[in-house]
Amino acid sequence: MPFRLTEDQRALREDVREFAESEIRPRAIELDRNEEYPGGVLAELGDRGYAGITLPEEYGGRGEGLVELVVLTEELAAAMMTVASALALNLGVATIIKRFGTDAQREEYLPEMATFETVGALGLSEANAGANKLEMETTAERAGDEWVIDGHKQWVTNFQHADVVLTYAKTGPDADAPHNVSAFLVPTEEFEVEEVWETLGARNVKSPRVRLSDVRVPAENLVGEEGEAYVQRGEVHTGVNVPARGVGIARAALEDTVAYTDEREQFDRSIGEFQGVRWNVAEMAQRADAARLLTLRAADRADRGADPTRELAMAKVHATEAAVENANDAMQLHGGKGYTTEHHVERYLRDARLLTIAGGPNELHRNSLADAVYAASE
Repeated sequence: MPFRLTEDQRALREDVREFAESEIRPRAIELDRNEEYPGGVLAELGDRGYAGITLPEEYGGRGEGLVELVVLTEELAAAMMTVASALALNLGVATIIKRFGTDAQREEYLPEMATFETVGALGLSEANAGANKLEMETTAERAGDEWVIDGHKQWVTNFQHADVVLTYAKTGPDADAPHNVSAFLVPTEEFEVEEVWETLGARNVKSPRVRLSDVRVPAENLVGEEGEAYVQRGEVHTGVNVPARGVGIARAALEDTVAYTDEREQFDRSIGEFQGVRWNVAEMAQRADAARLLTLRAADRADRGADPTRELAMAKVHATEAAVENANDAMQLHGGKGYTTEHHVERYLRDARLLTIAGGPNELHRNSLADAVYAASE
């Protein structure tokens, strides 16, 4: 890929950055402290077309690629990671509908998902199906013109403000795995909320545990082929938003640190003049830039129709860990002030820590990366 954004991509970045700096960042500390869902901000992003950035124009989207999604996500996450998270989870559900849904499903859901008027949530993970989603226990059985679903889902981001949950359930025997999992569109009112966790970070966009008990949905709510949902999910690469969120945090931590260390004086000079501080900041810049390039490379490869498994795994591991390391360094270089909620850096660290787990733990992605490296040498 060219190591320079196109003119249109740079214009997108500047537009989103201006919005994020003026409308999100000034409210981020308050939203986090009050655990307030950023509904107004998300609605405005929907009005601007960003909620459907990769959806086709015929359904109200912008028809852009994953590189544009990465650009958008970085800018939002630099202001507040949870805004980027809520938008990306909705888009991920919409993308599955776009790729594998029926024409009727696309026409019903996509136009309003593109504007964030209809909000989607993902029901995939379970208590015993974390890294290995094929160990899910939720089942769906056909009963005439309906499917009857039983089980639970957890870490269902957006659920409390969502309209529909893309719910994965086993519809065949374990011996047929991975061709035994199907996906269904289930209205949120059909679920019972079992647990809303208090979490270290991502405080204002909750990811509760929810249960389905003999929930019946029409047969037409099946998305894609019966038994093929897990396999089909692997063909969608909107998960590039996770490393992109890491890039945003890593960059924000760097920028805040440069500004603070340039102004903060000790021993009659700014602390940014001390070599130890300067080397630390240089390392932060190196991490952030490498994370961005790896993430853009993965997105570009997927946009060109090539297999991005190796590149996406590398980006996910590096960018999310760069976010944690940069946030931690930012706190250290801010001193005691960085430990207070008056500054953004403590939130960066709390939010960044989620990203090494979200979208599959980094250990799993290291396995995928190693597999790809060895496969390439054969």
